[in-house]
Amino acid sequence: MAQSELRRSLSKGPRHAHRPLSAVRNLGILAHVDAGKTTLTERILYVTGTTYKRGEVHDGTTVTDFDSQERDRGITIFAAAVSCSWDGHLVNLIDTPGHVDFSDEVERSLRVLDGAIAVFDGVAGVEPQSESVWRQADRHGVPRIAFVNKLDRAGADLDAAVESIRQRLHPRPLVVQLPIGVEDGFAGVVDLLRMRSLVWADGAERAEEGPIPESLVDEANRRRRLLEETVAELHPAALDEFCESSAVSTETLVSALRELTRTGGGVVVLCGSAYRNRGVEPLLEAVVAYLPSPSDVPPALGEYEGTARERPADASAPFAALVFKVTSTATGRLTYLRVYSGTIRTSEAVMDVGSGRIERVGRILRVQADRHTRVDSAVAGDIVAVVGLKTARAGATLCTPSEPLLLEPPVVADPVVSVAVEARTGTDTERLMSALARLVEEDPSLVIRTDRETGQTLLSGMGELHLEVAVEKIRRDHRLDVGVGRPRVAYRETVARGVSGFVYRHVKQDGGAGQFAHVVIDTEPLAEGEFEFESTVVGGRVPREYVRAVEAGCRDALAEGPLGGHPVTGVRVTLTDGATHSKDSSEMAFRTAGRFALRAALAAGTITLLEPVAEVTVTVPDSAVGVVLGDLAARRGRVLGSVARAGTTVVTATVPLAELFGYATRLRSRTQGRGTFTARPTGHAPAPVEPVR
Repeated sequence: MAQSELRRSLSKGPRHAHRPLSAVRNLGILAHVDAGKTTLTERILYVTGTTYKRGEVHDGTTVTDFDSQERDRGITIFAAAVSCSWDGHLVNLIDTPGHVDFSDEVERSLRVLDGAIAVFDGVAGVEPQSESVWRQADRHGVPRIAFVNKLDRAGADLDAAVESIRQRLHPRPLVVQLPIGVEDGFAGVVDLLRMRSLVWADGAERAEEGPIPESLVDEANRRRRLLEETVAELHPAALDEFCESSAVSTETLVSALRELTRTGGGVVVLCGSAYRNRGVEPLLEAVVAYLPSPSDVPPALGEYEGTARERPADASAPFAALVFKVTSTATGRLTYLRVYSGTIRTSEAVMDVGSGRIERVGRILRVQADRHTRVDSAVAGDIVAVVGLKTARAGATLCTPSEPLLLEPPVVADPVVSVAVEARTGTDTERLMSALARLVEEDPSLVIRTDRETGQTLLSGMGELHLEVAVEKIRRDHRLDVGVGRPRVAYRETVARGVSGFVYRHVKQDGGAGQFAHVVIDTEPLAEGEFEFESTVVGGRVPREYVRAVEAGCRDALAEGPLGGHPVTGVRVTLTDGATHSKDSSEMAFRTAGRFALRAALAAGTITLLEPVAEVTVTVPDSAVGVVLGDLAARRGRVLGSVARAGTTVVTATVPLAELFGYATRLRSRTQGRGTFTARPTGHAPAPVEPVR
């Protein structure tokens, strides 16, 4: 059989026909940057016969990294959706970014996925962003299987990688494969479930199945026994069988692994080398066997007008879908949907529940990254793009107008870095504002605001690279010459010492009805949380509706603190007393009093400035450790620890985000280009001085 025919034979059934829900898998590929997510996606597309040439990141020929910036930088920036077929199943894949600056893309993708493949570097194990995306998946309750990649690299060690998964992520790893060969000699795996070997010859399309190599028989038997014992500890049916026969059958193991994966009781671990196309087919078999279909997950939950509602994953139920991505292309605006229930057809009207607007679907597209295939309809469980919606934003719920339902939108993180942007010429100012508005529409983690003191337009995002990509997108897509000011970080102010019994009296008489409000408040630091308000007023001295107005006024005051006009966080306010006037008191008067009272109370207490900090992981040659540690100290970094790994040292430290601008260039120059680092925001910490505004 010809190789191309062989690949097509792997994909059984019509590729994009509507299948039963049980034959659909919606999953994402999650990992730290450079762990091999995009290469794995390319190999999956190749093995399933979806593509007929292996795309390479270093050649800029990948399907999912199609944006010019992604190919220039060699990293995934935008989540890309593709579809393929395997063993009669439709697999909808989303290749997500691995860089921390684009974690919002991961968040929005996880919101609409039923499962995920977590990819780990066989040398580095769990890396900082691996941990971050794992925690994101935990919050969404997304079942995962793990794939330890790059076992063909020098220093790769499956056992060490699995131990790092156990220690840093705290799941129960269930290793179902044993590598055949080490480092450059890695040739295949032993399947511990079916006790067979799978070996990939150089250039081979598929693995050659055979008996376990004699040198690995004892080790394979030992690991199979360990797998049985571990599964028996976690699964009642496996435990019963183990107690009866001192063994667990393959059928029981597969069934138990499926349940443990879907409930989070354990994580199946496989291994391979995506670049050399080794281990991809067993991974696809695991996706089909262990990860849930849309019919295996609970019904979509939502609410409308205060009433909780749910939608089952049923094509005949009322239509409901969540928008998780919006992009603008040369041919129009694409709105990406996950259909949770019902069926949507071309030309049908749908309702954006958040805005109440009704729009009509122009076209429905099956997505292959930047290529699209037109379809007539989409059903529950599908991930598709639609053309024709003009206002729906990421996080919007679309549904049948007669059956409204509001689904929970993805959480958008607060931006931490800002730059000032301006058009080089006055005539381009309006075009720049239009381009910025489109950017924010496509990426909700970007925020635009105008600085009231300087009049500058500030673009805020999740990191320096995030903003570089956004500005470059304006330059390339809109052909605008844009000037960029120095990045600024998002400072906060917090209460270090509060005040008690602070009295504020708001009186205003300028003809007609006056305004009167008298409040007494206490302020104190709040260790956990941003703001709390309570009232201990007794005897009706401040009516309940006025108490709510005071709270609203206090929330208004949190927008600008007394130190430098930064948002205030970490404060508890207690309304202890007050007084009203029979004619002049109103909700407006008490809201105003609450706002000015808290502003004055904050100024009277002690306020601390907070700056965003990041956990930095720096990997450098052993010879450069001293230089790097000195540079981190100069940047006010606090070293948390270091680990030696085969000629390199991995240093972990917390560093103020403001000190990391330009660090990549500095690190490369001090390590002759061999040093690398990653950073992920970890919150705020007290800053030594007030920054210059």
